[in-house]
Amino acid sequence: MLTLRKAPTFTTGTTIFNFIKTLTTATNFIQGSGGTTTTTARGLPNDDYFATIHHISNIVRRDIYLERTLNKMRISNIVNSELVYRVLRSCCSCGIESFRFFNWARTHHPNYDPTTLEFEELLRILAKTRHWETMWKVAQSMKTQNFPISPSVVSFIIEQYAKHGLIDQAVDLFNGLKNFDCPQTTEVYNSLLFALCEVKNFQGAYALIRRMIRKGSVPDKKTYSVLVNAWCSAGKMREAQEFLEEMSKKGYKPPVRGRDLLIDGLLNAGYLESAKGLVRKMSKGGYVPDVSTFNCLAEALSKSGEIDFCIDLFNDVCGLGFCPDTDTYKIMITVTSKIGRVDEGFKILHRSIEDGHKPFPSLYAPILKALCRRGQFDDAFSFFADMKVKGHPPNRPVYTMLIRMCVRGGRCVEAGNYLMEMTELNLSPMSQSFDMVCDGLKNCGKHDLAKRMEQLEISLRGI
Repeated sequence: MLTLRKAPTFTTGTTIFNFIKTLTTATNFIQGSGGTTTTTARGLPNDDYFATIHHISNIVRRDIYLERTLNKMRISNIVNSELVYRVLRSCCSCGIESFRFFNWARTHHPNYDPTTLEFEELLRILAKTRHWETMWKVAQSMKTQNFPISPSVVSFIIEQYAKHGLIDQAVDLFNGLKNFDCPQTTEVYNSLLFALCEVKNFQGAYALIRRMIRKGSVPDKKTYSVLVNAWCSAGKMREAQEFLEEMSKKGYKPPVRGRDLLIDGLLNAGYLESAKGLVRKMSKGGYVPDVSTFNCLAEALSKSGEIDFCIDLFNDVCGLGFCPDTDTYKIMITVTSKIGRVDEGFKILHRSIEDGHKPFPSLYAPILKALCRRGQFDDAFSFFADMKVKGHPPNRPVYTMLIRMCVRGGRCVEAGNYLMEMTELNLSPMSQSFDMVCDGLKNCGKHDLAKRMEQLEISLRGI
């Protein structure tokens, strides 16, 4: 049964009339008609150019007869590598449609000469959408025209094969790279290693690493982390540790310490208790984890509710010389404030300031919220005023949260003041914020102030 698709619709904030007007303007520039508007090197003003790309992308994604529709646009003068690449990027989830558009651009526009950039983007799209046969046609076309395929694209295709269980095809591609003048780089080896680990072929993965070293490629962080993560996921922590030790003895030391890779692998596999035990062992031995490793562990501990352990661990590793980054501070301030340990949160915030970090809203907002929850509104207001001076200016979510907490705590006048402060800073308050404040003011007998808030909302909304 033939099913007809609906014609393309445009919901980008412009009317159909305005959009057609934009395209008409674009066509006028293409045809070289008169006008004084400043144009770019593309032959169109920027706004018209990107409107045309948006329109072409909608046609490619939604129009059954896209070639016929595109022919009617009369855009031959602007079909070049940049335009084709931008449209392909915009249509990255439409495999065959992107292929049809690319063919249309090549066959209907003799002045358009494809580059490696468009070919490789099309290969990625076809691999992502599992159009393998068409993907190989494009690859053969590249080979015919002496276009090399880069290792990054080959890596992407191998991983796409792996994600869909097509391990034999991934291996065949790896073995046949010499036919496409593509070297077997470390990046390509890592992709095949990922593919082998996806099907739990650890023996083959380890053999691949031995071959990699024999061929002169040097393992990098991803090489180790892929195999360690896979072993940990399979519950083979001992094998992972032995592998890291063996590689270290051979002189191929991981860019980060083996313990950190093991912790990452255990966390990715969901073995939180084992990761905690390994970190405890490290801290007792005087070692500290890598910053990214600690951040992953802290987030996992927070989600599992083991916040006290997380805070104690943070204090322990800081005593050993651990250097937190902004993500660490954000995580730790959030977890301490979440359980009401505001003093601990203040301590961590002040430590971040001493380290040279200027507090930003997501750093001080959790403390502000915790103070309001405890009913310490005066302290919250004082802290908020201090942050406005010493930190980054508060954003709309912080004001919204503070207004909501004030109303819940019966501090409706202060909520109204913060609402007005938002408007003075050109931060448009949400309608719900106005409703909460007005209802709260009326309930506490402040009808005049409530009326002023309603008038403020009317003036802002232009009702």
